[in-house]
Amino acid sequence: MVNHTLNVGRISEGFVLDHIQAGKSMEIYKYLHLDKLDCCVAIIKNAKSSKMGKKDILKIECPIDIINLDILGFIDHNITVNIIQDEEVVEKKRLTLPKKIKNVIRCKNPRCITSIEQGLDQIFVLTDERTETYRCKYCEEKYS
Repeated sequence: MVNHTLNVGRISEGFVLDHIQAGKSMEIYKYLHLDKLDCCVAIIKNAKSSKMGKKDILKIECPIDIINLDILGFIDHNITVNIIQDEEVVEKKRLTLPKKIKNVIRCKNPRCITSIEQGLDQIFVLTDERTETYRCKYCEEKYS
């Protein structure tokens, strides 16, 4: 019988992102720009979960002020964020949908001011929490 356990070392300071929908960890890696940071990242894909069936887990060893939690809330507000300091979990955060996201997604409306003014921030506002609908702050184009 094959033992299906995997040991990943402890981190001294950083985050453990748990309860990520299976297969979404690479998308989160990209949105958080972890490839541009000089930090240790462990990606665990398709881990067994009694709650979700399968899940992904990300362990990120970096200073805790580097990560933008609003991006995580936008991607999947069901992710649990465990904040680690001195190799101990000091806080567990449940994410919510952010009211506003900045420079995470781009407006696809070719007539939007953000298409003309290249230096302008891409800002989307949560307009319907029930349907998780975001709209461009400038032209109200719906993000899908």
